[in-house]
Amino acid sequence: MDFTLDFAAGCIGGAAGVLVGHPFDTVKVRLQVQNVDRPLYRGTYHCFQSIVRQESMTGLYKGLGSPMMGLTFINAIVFGVQGNAMRRLGNDTPLNQFLAGAAAGALQSVICCPMELAKTRMQLQGLGERKSKQKLYKNSLDCLVRIYRKEGIRGINRGMVTTLVRETPGFGIYFLTYDVLTRSLGCEPDDPYMILKLLFAGGMSGIASWLSTYPVDVIKSRLQADGVGGRNRYSGIADCVRQSVRREGWRVFTHGLTSTLLRAFPVNATTFATVTLFLMYMRDGVVEDCESRPSLTAGPQQAQPSSL
Repeated sequence: MDFTLDFAAGCIGGAAGVLVGHPFDTVKVRLQVQNVDRPLYRGTYHCFQSIVRQESMTGLYKGLGSPMMGLTFINAIVFGVQGNAMRRLGNDTPLNQFLAGAAAGALQSVICCPMELAKTRMQLQGLGERKSKQKLYKNSLDCLVRIYRKEGIRGINRGMVTTLVRETPGFGIYFLTYDVLTRSLGCEPDDPYMILKLLFAGGMSGIASWLSTYPVDVIKSRLQADGVGGRNRYSGIADCVRQSVRREGWRVFTHGLTSTLLRAFPVNATTFATVTLFLMYMRDGVVEDCESRPSLTAGPQQAQPSSL
């Protein structure tokens, strides 16, 4: 029963987080992959403003179907692997939280990589157009089908290595940070600020995770966007890093970071709030002590986000 509730809460909370954070993700991807010789955007605010003006508010939600579609599978993998790993590891320590989170991040990459590939391609479709004159992809599923027909299984797994490199330590750091923060904040069931503390811990954990793996995310986005214009620019990860640094310097690894951090806190805060309220309602208002570490049998603290 606990597993079913945590799974359902994670899916609902993750969906709420995607709805809140997707516009920031669209801005992040646009900034990461824009042509440095002819940049369309001067920064985060200008990019956001340009998308709304040129493509309307719906432009911010391009590619939304892909992350929403993969939520069920990703949450099942993350919650299942992390909870079982913690039980096998036995001792509830920060190190074990990191290891369990890293295992969950590595396994969910199998779903995350194709999902983010479709999301990236959809976000770049009809760039600067209020109404796309010619859509290459009808939706996220059609995008993956077309890529598969053209490039095979290797095509829909473009960026898998960088996704693994990002997600494995990323989820480990997320769980570790959340564990340390919730221990330090020390909330109790009757603490009137317990929900705020959980939201704060989740938001800050998301920020810590992104800061630790963001350079890898830039390379992943560029590799997954490569070929959108009909020509492949990079032959692999090393070539992408080499060309990016040569053309744009080391600052290339911070492109889109502002919008990512702006997105990280509200996404995780929304996810935690939704999951907490859902579990409180389903468990007759009983909120377990937040000193209990995240596991498949935990209370609201189980609310880890489905995508960092």
